[in-house]
Amino acid sequence: MAAATRSPSHAQDHILAERKRREKLSQRFIALSSIVPGLKKMDKASVLGDAIKYVKHLQEKIKQLEEQTKKRTVESVVLVKRYHLPADDDSNSSSNDDDDSKSNVEKAGCCSDSTLPEIEARASERDVMIRIHCEKQPGVLAKVLTEVESLHLSIVNSSVMPFGNSTLDITIVAQVTN
Repeated sequence: MAAATRSPSHAQDHILAERKRREKLSQRFIALSSIVPGLKKMDKASVLGDAIKYVKHLQEKIKQLEEQTKKRTVESVVLVKRYHLPADDDSNSSSNDDDDSKSNVEKAGCCSDSTLPEIEARASERDVMIRIHCEKQPGVLAKVLTEVESLHLSIVNSSVMPFGNSTLDITIVAQVTN
């Protein structure tokens, strides 16, 4: 009844609006069909059905990747984080220069008698990152790299940056070898 009382201009407007709507839908189906891989049929029902399957596949893949990300954790450990050793009264009075009395850190050449390096290690699966902040001394990097390799780690990358006039910041990225 309402259609019978419409003026011819209203009917023409309605036809044009409906044509634009159908054209817009067709353009969007074409755009959708271009981003859905493996489409065999191009009719609207097939495009929609394959698009739904593809979106569900992507959602499942997202879930899997999120679960993998949760499982892959980065562990961080600060091995040594002290700048000065407490002074022993016995060590000041006796002059024991015997090599056995020196700590492993002193033997490695990373520090003097009164300081320790700051060492931080982070591990993620087979990857290890080691950061060492220590005194600048000749040959310290070679000694550190030798120690790292003796721990069955294969060095992937290393960088050394001076920090101030008398210290170094050494960063080593390595992988655990079998």
